[in-house]
Parts: sequence; C-alpha cells; structure tokens
Amino acid sequence: MSYFRPNIEKMSGYTPGEQPQEAGFIKLNTNESPYPPPAAVVKAVRAAAGADLRLYPDPMANALRRTIAETFGVKPERVLAGNGSDDLLTMILRGIVGPGRIVAYPVPTYSLYSTLAKIEKARVREVPFPDDFTLPVGLFRRGAAATIIANPNSPTGTMVSNAALSRLARAVSGVLVVDEAYVDFADRDAMSLVEKHPNVIVLRTFSKSFSLCGIRLGYAVAREDVIEGLAKVKDSYNVNRLAIVAGVAALENIAAMRANAEKIRRTRARLTAALEKLGWFVYPSQSNFLFARVKGPLTARQVYEELKRRKILVRYFAAPGLDDGLRISIGSEGEILALIEQLREMHKGE
Repeated sequence: MSYFRPNIEKMSGYTPGEQPQEAGFIKLNTNESPYPPPAAVVKAVRAAAGADLRLYPDPMANALRRTIAETFGVKPERVLAGNGSDDLLTMILRGIVGPGRIVAYPVPTYSLYSTLAKIEKARVREVPFPDDFTLPVGLFRRGAAATIIANPNSPTGTMVSNAALSRLARAVSGVLVVDEAYVDFADRDAMSLVEKHPNVIVLRTFSKSFSLCGIRLGYAVAREDVIEGLAKVKDSYNVNRLAIVAGVAALENIAAMRANAEKIRRTRARLTAALEKLGWFVYPSQSNFLFARVKGPLTARQVYEELKRRKILVRYFAAPGLDDGLRISIGSEGEILALIEQLREMHKGE
C-alpha cells in the first residue's frame, strides 16, 4: 500500500549532482563557485547568527527586496525573494500552472522543470532544441500557462537573444519565465523585458556567481500583479534571517562577485581551447560550466568514470541527446589545469 498520490508514486525525484562523501575530490559537477564569498558577507552572517535567530524572519524579506531594487533599478514591489530560485519555480508551477494546465520548455534543459510539473500534475510540452540551440519554433504557440527558458541553458551553457525572448513573450498566452541562474557569467541579461512585457518573470540566484550555494537564496522580478499572485502561494517564511542578511551584504559587495565572474570567464575560455585541442566539440558557453561532446575511443560515460576514479567529478547525463557529452563546472585555475592534465593523460593512453 502506498500513502502517496498516484502521480507522486509513479514519478522519479530530481537527481542533484553527486556530493562526495570523502575528502580529496576536485568537484566540477554542480556548478558551484570555486571562490569564497567576500569576507564582508561572512562577517554579516556571523553577526546575524545571534539572539535574533529565535525570531521569525520578515516574511517578505523587504530589506533584501529594497537592496535588489536599488541594485538593478527596479521597484521593490516587482521583487520576490525565494529559498533559491527553485523555490520560485515551485511557486510558479503551484500558482500559475497547476493540475491539467500546460507548462512548456525546450529540451534538453534543467530537469527540475519536469519534476515540478509532475508534482503539480501539469501537462508538459517539451519542445526539442534545434542543433544550434536557438529557440525552437514549436514553443511559439498559445495555450501554455507558463513557458520556461533557462538562459543561459543548462546543461549546454548556450544562450538565446533578447530579441527572440521578446518575440516569444508576445507569442505565448501565459507567462514567460526566463531562468537566469547563470546570467552573471554571460554578456547580457533579460531584466529589461519585464518593463516591456507584462507576462515576463525573470529568475536569478545568489548560488552561483555570489558563491552562496549553501545559503539557498534567489529572487524573481516581474510586474506587481504577478509578484502579488506568487506571494499568495509561497511558504510563510520562505527566506531565513541569515539568507536575507547574506543577500543584502552580497549586493553591497557586488564588485567582488563581478571580479570572480570575470576570472571564471577567463578560465572557461582556457578549458574550451584545451578540450577543442583534444578534438571534443564544445558549445559556446555563457555560464560557469560548459558542455562538451566527447570524441575518441572512450565514451563520455567512460571518461566520467575514469575521472571519478582519479578523484575529479564532472556531470554525466544518461539521457538521449546528452549521453555523448559531459558538463564541466569551471573551477579554479588550478583545478582546471589538473583536469586538463588528466584528460591529456587519458588521451595518450588511448
């Protein structure tokens, strides 16, 4: 006998990247930053970890909303904070899509979209990307309550233009969610589309570029009526006190984030060149990872397994269209040099 709803019983849960249970691994599989947050952020969190922890946080995280608004030139009423951007995706699926309504997105992409849709018993419209990872024509249809675009996309790191997103916003009948988890590593963003289109929701996170994966903090920017609707379905105190303090301090020290993002972009270019020299095909990445099609006698799975044996973790997806490639997070310069050295050794052994 199962206690769960039939749709939950049938589905598989989201599978995060592997977390090693022993020391000594170079971890290039979960898109974390290789650099720590600024000392000022750590100091602010430590100062907040005192007697006030007995009190609930501000349910709307207004100090953070105001700081986000000041930083990016939007109204505080157009900002909603979440326990990571995954929390905001949950609100969107819960409040806008729900059972029987359509959620659409191109594939391959972030697999949590599918998981959340199954939880809500939503109808899913998955539209395959073309080979160049531009927006597929099949997305430009009415009927979906929400259309989600990861931009830059995961796991490929590719990006579509704002002009294409703007056309899509006009074409769809529901909301267009632009998931910008990796946008600080890109050369443009879509925040301006919120002003142009009443149905656009932009999501961002502090996890990647701000080096705060462990805090779990994200935010949405959308028109006031959309934010008000999402707030109705959020958990009561969805962002904790320490996360609010960390987010405010991180934005007050945003220059440090931008400097780290620039270092990651330089290392990304170095890794791309090295992999291409091995004969691998690397998609042009605008994120803090890249996706490469493995070429040579060893399959992508075999390379993944051999690297793991050598204590380097990368991400392998056993899914059609992805199973010949690897997603590699951009680590520190030293970590990426170690990866390149091991890959060159493996190729010599072929």
